[in-house]
Amino acid sequence: MTSAVVYINELYEKSDDPWHLRDGWYERRKRSLTLALLPRPRYRNAFEPGCANGELTAALAQRCDRLLAADLHETAVRLARARVADLPHVSVEQRTVPRDWPSDTGPFDLIVISEFAYYLDAIDLETLAARISASLTPDGTLLACHWRRPFAEALESADTAHALFDVRCGLSRLAHHDEADLLIDVWSRDARSVAQREGLL
Repeated sequence: MTSAVVYINELYEKSDDPWHLRDGWYERRKRSLTLALLPRPRYRNAFEPGCANGELTAALAQRCDRLLAADLHETAVRLARARVADLPHVSVEQRTVPRDWPSDTGPFDLIVISEFAYYLDAIDLETLAARISASLTPDGTLLACHWRRPFAEALESADTAHALFDVRCGLSRLAHHDEADLLIDVWSRDARSVAQREGLL
């Protein structure tokens, strides 16, 4: 993770929005896809590690009664707190996940792993999968969303991380969005489709 920390430090020294999360069409479209793929309209208690400057956090907050967001970078935490300052049901903390997992605020019925898992090595990915599995409620949802193109700071690929979640978390996959730049997968302990949950089948 050390090289990733240095890389992210350098990015935040140049900009408070180094990935163009606020205004980039790619990022706005990705947020829309992420929200659309969630199988439930609302969640009771959610966790979003790797929240960056809080743009996805603010969007998820509209679907959650309680949301904990976290990032290892002090600047990201400060920016995310400012972004959701008017949302009292959202907390933003500085945490190094998976080591500093919030076991005191779970269980969670939604965990969102977005643009984060590829910075972890194989051991930390295994630990992350175990933490997720142990922290989800019986009706819990896991959503993972990652950039697929290779870059120097990535220790694992998006495809590798998602394949590990598929095998290790003990969940049923409900949705899979696959394109050249982007991979989104959704799993749940509740294997019913959205139509089944709504009583349409």
